[in-house]
Amino acid sequence: MNIIVNGGTRGIGKDVVTFLAQDIHNQIIVTGRSEKSLTDLSESFKNVRKYTLDMAVFESQGKKFIDFVSSVFTNIDILINIAGTLINKDFLETSLTEGKLIMETNFFGPAALIKALKPLMAINSHIVNISSMGGFQGSVKYRGLSYYSASKAALACLTECLAYEFSENRINVNCLALGAVQTEMLNEAFPGYKAPVDPKDMAEFISGFALKGHKFFNGKILPVAVGNP
Repeated sequence: MNIIVNGGTRGIGKDVVTFLAQDIHNQIIVTGRSEKSLTDLSESFKNVRKYTLDMAVFESQGKKFIDFVSSVFTNIDILINIAGTLINKDFLETSLTEGKLIMETNFFGPAALIKALKPLMAINSHIVNISSMGGFQGSVKYRGLSYYSASKAALACLTECLAYEFSENRINVNCLALGAVQTEMLNEAFPGYKAPVDPKDMAEFISGFALKGHKFFNGKILPVAVGNP
């Protein structure tokens, strides 16, 4: 499988890369903002290549990245969009600059990435967008996460739209809305909270879903949570 993990330098994303790289038949490109973390991953696994990429400024970096991908892969089987950012502030205290940063990183960047990579997506390929229960319609919402939740809701809705648009190309698009997982980002949002799910366990689930979920689902927003938040 030719796989791109967008946002694999820490937390769940890093564990997803580690899990998928155990199979030497998987060839993986991992992106992220931390050069050190990317280097650690690429040096740990011969089947992992790195590329420094910031979703907040994808417009300026995208062409070079696509050129890099094209030099490595003739086609793509799986794209996993995990990259994200969170600023925990009340809506009225969040500046427009901060709000735009969240939306660019969590929605506009991944959307632009999908558009750029679409010509390389193979028949029966799978795009997996990682959203949040905060962006799942009808779920409990939490103070300070208005822009974050809105950005993840937008990504979820985009998933449904693209599943329909890409169906003629036999490209499957699904979204996993994650509940609380013990990651750095959760600690930023809920300091001191102990999540019921370990990131390695969630990474194993996401990896398995990316590999086989398209056989059973398309255009679905699937909640993956055992409690609140």
